[in-house]
Amino acid sequence: MSTESAAGRLQDHAALWSVGEIRAVAVVGAACDALVAGLDSPGLRALAACTRTEADYDVHELLPQALDELGLVFYPIAGDGGREAAARALARRMLAGELTAREFTSRIHQRYGHEPALTERLAELDDEYDTLEYGDRTVEQVDAEVTAEARSLAAHRGTSTEPTDTPISPRYTDPASSR
Repeated sequence: MSTESAAGRLQDHAALWSVGEIRAVAVVGAACDALVAGLDSPGLRALAACTRTEADYDVHELLPQALDELGLVFYPIAGDGGREAAARALARRMLAGELTAREFTSRIHQRYGHEPALTERLAELDDEYDTLEYGDRTVEQVDAEVTAEARSLAAHRGTSTEPTDTPISPRYTDPASSR
């Protein structure tokens, strides 16, 4: 895994955790993967060192520092920026094959309803899955439209309420590494 993809994965996990989509232990796993990929900072090391038991208690304190040291964005729990970033992260997970199109729309619809506008069409498509037997569209047609929506959503890492030029290279430099 490249440092860029590890940073993106950590950012996505942080956003998903901020809205309750994944557990804290998954964020710790992404931090470990980031270290293995070559990212490094004191905060990242502390985050990666959390045990499964500690994760639920410590991630909320350690994550902001780790992300800041790497030049990534921390989204406050349940904030609008985090909600948008989480929706984009779910789209990337669907495109990577971790979720089906139906699972993706269902999660979006359950979490956000028909708001915000960013995910409104996905909620509508989730409704379409429920009424396919009464219409003239097929599952494949709805899946294709969901995939197109996911591609559009996933194409942007930034959000309207957060910085869009988030650097992914570490800002922290270990003094020992410059010798």
